[in-house]
Amino acid sequence: MAQSLALAIDLGGTKVESALVDPDGMLLAGTRFRRPTGRDSDSAAIAASVESVVRDALAAVPDGAEIAGVGIGAAGPLNEQAGLVSPLNLPAWRDYPLVELVASITSEVTDAPVTMRMDGLCITLAEQWIGAAQGAQNLMGMVVSTGIGGGLILHGRTVSGPTGNAGHIGHVQVAGFVDRCACGSIGCIEAIASGPNTVAWARSQGWDGSTGEQLAAGYAAGDDVPRRAIERSGRALGHAIASATALVDLDLVTIGGGFSQATGDLFGFIRQSIDERHEFGFVTKVKVVPSGLSGDGPLIGAGALVHRAELLG
Repeated sequence: MAQSLALAIDLGGTKVESALVDPDGMLLAGTRFRRPTGRDSDSAAIAASVESVVRDALAAVPDGAEIAGVGIGAAGPLNEQAGLVSPLNLPAWRDYPLVELVASITSEVTDAPVTMRMDGLCITLAEQWIGAAQGAQNLMGMVVSTGIGGGLILHGRTVSGPTGNAGHIGHVQVAGFVDRCACGSIGCIEAIASGPNTVAWARSQGWDGSTGEQLAAGYAAGDDVPRRAIERSGRALGHAIASATALVDLDLVTIGGGFSQATGDLFGFIRQSIDERHEFGFVTKVKVVPSGLSGDGPLIGAGALVHRAELLG
């Protein structure tokens, strides 16, 4: 019997990646490909990067294997039903027909269906499949990195909403914050607690570093501004998670992404904010844990759109 593989694609604000994913959620060695995207890229350049990684993955399919389906995890917002994407950090693409682009390439060699969901939802699927949320039925997966994204599984099935943007926690507002967000509002958790925005706040307080790695090093060294910056972001994340839990009664939240690894203390600050809701046991019950998948989560989750399609709501 031919090995059944998913062609997984992850589109983000700085890069697009592809890989082949097997039915156990493993990325096949030698089949992961990356090309740049970026805020300053024009539409043709982004499309060329997508086409490149898709063709590379197709060329890497082993003899005797077949593509069962193509899964795309894309930064939002998006229009799931129409197959269109408008990633906030890719201004050249507004209502861009990404599913049509990918299908036009893959149809040259396979008639496998193409399925797209928001990247945060893909990450949540991956965590439930082989990551830190195995067995959980009511959870949110989050990424805290250049941006902040999320996705929901409730009662064991994904929730994407009528447009595909359910779980977009990065643009939930946190009371008491006035940080300006790229979406046009103020106080969004992405504007407060993403890596670049935490660095920007620290710089506004007189810190002279410029990267999340430097901020983490300053925190570890006990420097005042980095410590205040990371505590501020952690507590804001906790408030956003508590609000999401109050809304949909979550049991578990997993958090991945580069900035989530700045310090283990980040999770302690998150916990402090959640525990302030001491009269609401259904909120304080939520567990918040690090991702179990490191940087592989988005591609594994895109593969889950094929291999775990029965969970898609």
